[in-house]
Amino acid sequence: MDNRHPEPRDIHPSRRGFLAMAAATGAATALGGLPAFAATPTPRRPTESPMLAPGLASRNQLWWQSPGSATSMIEQGLPIGNGRLGALASNDPSRELLTITDATLWTGGRNDTLDGDGQFPYGREDFGSLTMLATLTVDIPGHDLGTVDTYRRTLDLAQGLVTTAYDIGGVGYRREIFASRPDDVIVLHFSQQGGGAYTGTVTLAGTHGESTTADTPGRFASFGASFANGLRYGAAVTAYSGTGEVAVTGTSIAFTGCRDLTVVVSGGTNYAPTAATGFRDTSVDPQRLARDKVLAAARASVRDLLHTHVADVRPAFERFAIDLGTSVAQRQLDTWERLQARWRDNVPDPELEAAYLQFGRYLLLSGSRGSLPIGLQGPWLDGNDPDWMGDYHSDVNIQMTYWPADRAGLTDTFDAYADYCVAQLPVWTEVTQRLFNTSTNRFRNTSGKVAGWAVAFSTNPYGGSGWWWHPSGNAWLCQNLFEHYEYTQDRAYLAKVYPVIKGAVEFWETRLVSMTVTDAAGASREVLVADRDWSAEHGPQDTRGNTYSQELVWNLFENYHTAARVLGRDADHARTVDALRKRLYLPEVSPTSGWLQEWMSPDNLGETTHRHLSPLIGLFPGDRIRPDGSTPAAIVAGATALLTARGMNSFGWANAWRSLCWARLKDAEKAYQLVVTNLKPSTNGSNGSAMNLFDIYETNPGRGIFQIDANLGTPAAIVEMLVYSRPGHVELLPALPAAWASAGSVSGVGVRGGFTVDLRWRDGRVTQAKLTSVGGRDTTVLVNGRSRQVSLRPGESVALRNV
Repeated sequence: MDNRHPEPRDIHPSRRGFLAMAAATGAATALGGLPAFAATPTPRRPTESPMLAPGLASRNQLWWQSPGSATSMIEQGLPIGNGRLGALASNDPSRELLTITDATLWTGGRNDTLDGDGQFPYGREDFGSLTMLATLTVDIPGHDLGTVDTYRRTLDLAQGLVTTAYDIGGVGYRREIFASRPDDVIVLHFSQQGGGAYTGTVTLAGTHGESTTADTPGRFASFGASFANGLRYGAAVTAYSGTGEVAVTGTSIAFTGCRDLTVVVSGGTNYAPTAATGFRDTSVDPQRLARDKVLAAARASVRDLLHTHVADVRPAFERFAIDLGTSVAQRQLDTWERLQARWRDNVPDPELEAAYLQFGRYLLLSGSRGSLPIGLQGPWLDGNDPDWMGDYHSDVNIQMTYWPADRAGLTDTFDAYADYCVAQLPVWTEVTQRLFNTSTNRFRNTSGKVAGWAVAFSTNPYGGSGWWWHPSGNAWLCQNLFEHYEYTQDRAYLAKVYPVIKGAVEFWETRLVSMTVTDAAGASREVLVADRDWSAEHGPQDTRGNTYSQELVWNLFENYHTAARVLGRDADHARTVDALRKRLYLPEVSPTSGWLQEWMSPDNLGETTHRHLSPLIGLFPGDRIRPDGSTPAAIVAGATALLTARGMNSFGWANAWRSLCWARLKDAEKAYQLVVTNLKPSTNGSNGSAMNLFDIYETNPGRGIFQIDANLGTPAAIVEMLVYSRPGHVELLPALPAAWASAGSVSGVGVRGGFTVDLRWRDGRVTQAKLTSVGGRDTTVLVNGRSRQVSLRPGESVALRNV
């Protein structure tokens, strides 16, 4: 995308120089790290500029010709984040507004007292809710929107930077906003060219009735408080300038006649990812820590802060690149206009579609580093009442959020998901063994036994569950955990999550029940089926052997058997579990509908077009059902018929899941159509993409809410259309749609089995491909209809020639 306002004139460094600068930022800037608000050493500053040259930067920029409204921040605010702190910026020239959220600022608690029906309560006080930390406003009188010319705001995905530029009376004004992980602060920098100056006020306000206090000598303002659950939190802000005057006035910071101004804000909680301490670190004073962080950052120049931030995010973002083709006329339009034109004119805009994927990667990088995982809205709120509490839904939503992590070159962002599961395990286990078999729980084990752990459909960061028990949820959480190992081949990681996987297996050993089934020929056999459950989220709630559960448990047992072998543990137990897996009932095709059965019944017992694809777990994210001849044709046909019946007219994450399933079935045009549907512009809360590309789900006419899972599931679908993999097998361009077939490329795609792949194509055929081992050794690559055997040592690459 083009760039009307010039970027700072930094010299673009060589790749070797850039990589050296990135390494020089030190361990404090690496992905992963402390999952809490904690004191950190001053990061090492790059000695050379890591900034992209303007022409290169524009390739990963989104831009708009109008600011966001303070009353529509979810739909119009631009997101920034450092993995823990997230903010939406309005970019209003006269009143910059940031709504700031810390991923750990949760009410509620363990929520381990059941209601009368044996299920968990699900409210903001018992289960709890994610809430906003603060709002920050920078008021600049005289910069009203009606007085400015050539307004433009830009979201630079590769550099993690929001920029606003405009002119007033011949003076060019510019502001840059970024959330730095190395310095653990949010920075706003205001500059100008042409003799202008800034005069106004900076105000930090809590969102729970806190009182902001000011320190006049220190030139900062801050607040601190605690919730009824004992969680302490706080935030602080300071400002400085090389010109003019900056002083604390009351509870605000006033600035007068400043040709430049830098504002630094930070905040957090005393949440700690340790069940033994009640998920608190009582030694942390968040208000004091926030103050220390903003004052430490203020001792550095804004140039150093920016360069440190960019040297942190660019290496991660640039591990993956994609080109789906060239757009022409659309380049003249801003991002919101392009969305509208794409839908109105039905003309492919491959650059916009690639940008949508990169926007999803940007959200994952901004929201999942060194803290809790991304929930339903991520760390981007505009109030304290997010729908479904902004929680972690265990029946597709949190799993979908992390589907692109390994596929799209952000493998380290998965750490937040894995660390969360490991940290919650002690409470999940204790609560399950104490409460799951209560007599009023309709999902209890009829064996009378219980072991291991389970969760509900909703989970919070305190080991707490809400809504209803979700017996199959543990198996699905573990499917993501094990799949990450398949991509990375990291034995140390597998050892870390092994107790989580084993605990889920132990739960299912006590849950499976024996049943006699009769096949079409009249022969009877004994099989193992899941106890009474629900096929999320529709149909009867007391059926056994639902396809959803059977597929997940089959996969869980297989993955546990592999994990035990790789780690050299529990050999006897693993053999026992594998024997149970072989006795599991697996779904059949209904003789009535011709669909893959969702329940152990030939009849459809739920909603024909339901949003969830629960019975298609074996197609995606699992891959037991494959259209490559290894699965009986009748099962593949039944899965296809069921997917067809579910329809193409849904919303957000449901469209993303459908797209992924159609990609697995190699129907490129249906998979692509669903991607395009998610790009439909959302107006008045309708399903689709908002002005800022956030996915909106229409809950009621005229009311839509933001759910981040579609913003991440849809990019996963795009990658799946270009590369399919399972351990030992890779297929290139399995579902390439006509809109992208002319020419394109993708690099840094993760491959299950421990590889990455780069490829180029023209006229629908691969022209170049390179496979690199990140731990894998042997695989088969299917390219242009030909199969190649590849053997590599870790770190080696091979170019596939004469493709």
